[in-house]
Amino acid sequence: MKHILFIVLLLACFVSCKKENNEFTLTSINEYSPLVVGKYITYSLDSLVYTNFGTQEAHRFYEVKYLITDSILDNLGRKAFRIVRYIRPTSAYPFLPDDTFMAINTGIALEFIENNYRYIKLVQPIEDDYSWKGNSFIDATSSNNLNYLENWDYTYQNVAKKPISPLDTLNFGNNTISVNHIDYSFALPINIGTTYATKDFSKEVYSKGIGMVYRKFIHFVYQGNSTTNIRTYDGYGITLKMIDHN
Repeated sequence: MKHILFIVLLLACFVSCKKENNEFTLTSINEYSPLVVGKYITYSLDSLVYTNFGTQEAHRFYEVKYLITDSILDNLGRKAFRIVRYIRPTSAYPFLPDDTFMAINTGIALEFIENNYRYIKLVQPIEDDYSWKGNSFIDATSSNNLNYLENWDYTYQNVAKKPISPLDTLNFGNNTISVNHIDYSFALPINIGTTYATKDFSKEVYSKGIGMVYRKFIHFVYQGNSTTNIRTYDGYGITLKMIDHN
């Protein structure tokens, strides 16, 4: 009887210790996306656009600053933070405001509202290969302009590791996480005779104590005419790389 009681007590201790360890190692979302009024991150911005009726690819370069200006209550009564984006062509010019966003840390998820679309940027648990539907609040079927956002699986990669290129030159240590959103292409590379192709790629990197330090996004649809040899692209892309923060 004493032997059985000892085993029961040992199992209870093991379960209790395991629970405590799991709670201890659970990383909060706030560590990788601190929301504090006055916090800012400045990025270099490479903006990809298609000009001349979609026949030419062009890159436009800027600096942008994301500044948390104040906290408010959202329409669900939750604490939210207003983020104002400022932009300038180079550091020789002053920053001018050009857009506003909202971020909400629910405790289990980081919601980010951009252009009235709600994205789930981060969730718990923060561990490699954990996946979630980051665009689930967006009705991607309501418009042909949004259907490329449908059914994205956001997935953690390289949790608590050094970032790989192009961020390996910055000293983040073993403190970053990557979030892969989508990497899809059809009929690439484009060759002579290609009449339709498409590409969707999206990824973000977050650093502990800082926030998002890198973002790369590209979406385009290509259409070619074998008779007229006219090639047109419809889409855009951005690459953000952190250059400063407080």
